[in-house]
Amino acid sequence: MKIIVDCFGGDKSPAANVEGAVLALKEHDDLTLVLTGDEKRIQAELDRLGYHGDRIGIVHAPEVITGEDKPTDAIRLKKESSMIKAISMLRTEKDIAALVSTGATGSLIAAATLRIGRIRGIRRPAFCPILPTMTGDIVGVCDSGANVDVTAEMLLHQAIIGSAYLKYAYGKDNPRVALLNIGTESEKGDNLRKEAYGLLKNCGSINFVGNMESRDLLSGKYDLVVCDGFSGNVLCKATEGTAMELLKKLKEQIYSKKKYQLGALLQKQMFADFKDMMNYQNYGGSVLLGCEKTIVKGHGSSNATAVKVCIGQAYRMSGGAMNDEIQAALNALDREE
Repeated sequence: MKIIVDCFGGDKSPAANVEGAVLALKEHDDLTLVLTGDEKRIQAELDRLGYHGDRIGIVHAPEVITGEDKPTDAIRLKKESSMIKAISMLRTEKDIAALVSTGATGSLIAAATLRIGRIRGIRRPAFCPILPTMTGDIVGVCDSGANVDVTAEMLLHQAIIGSAYLKYAYGKDNPRVALLNIGTESEKGDNLRKEAYGLLKNCGSINFVGNMESRDLLSGKYDLVVCDGFSGNVLCKATEGTAMELLKKLKEQIYSKKKYQLGALLQKQMFADFKDMMNYQNYGGSVLLGCEKTIVKGHGSSNATAVKVCIGQAYRMSGGAMNDEIQAALNALDREE
């Protein structure tokens, strides 16, 4: 399997991207990677890491797309950038199965939509990040920022593509799907949520379990939460921010008294395990679901471990079976209509 890695645009690029690529190769014997970006800088990182194998190729791309670039201008004017070179290769070279990038989100969405194309029937691709739950499992949020304004039909499509993703990437054969709402009762929410509830409830290809309040995101009761991109983005960032601030406060309290420090010393491994569980770097990136080829968007501040996990996500998703299942479910909807 061949995956392309955009090595520039992230806060820790290219060091984190290149190191993450090397780490991924150690986990997957049948994987080869193509790295796009400034060839000299990428090669310098490979030399620093002592990698001299033949499973990494480099495609020189001297330009970098930043968050300040307008997406349409970036696509049109920065054709020699690491991201656009990667997108172009993903589109034209059949043996490249997926793309991993930690670059600008807006430019990646625009380039993927315009250059790669969508699965037939999908109106707009959607991001689906993965978060840990308090039961030691995971939960996906679809969408987390790609589509601020949605229709009920789009929410149904997000449930279908998100369910397929959890099945193929994480082995969840019948993921529990919930609709983000202001209450669990079926009649709660605005007209959009009420219409979406009816569509989700009557869709035979998903396991819809009802509405979910935001406080239950990490409860472990749900595997996938569908929502508009605005609400999903706020939900994810509020959850991550709350967890980080609670850990900071806990650390502050521990160091405030010697008896607390003694107790913490006895529970040092427990605290380390909990911190590791809540570290988003260990859960990879947001997969852009609904495109004809696999695209994984890593967090802009991704370290090498996060990039490695992103590549692992792309590796597990690629092969065509997931998109075939999505297409079959969409075709079934058309027949029902």
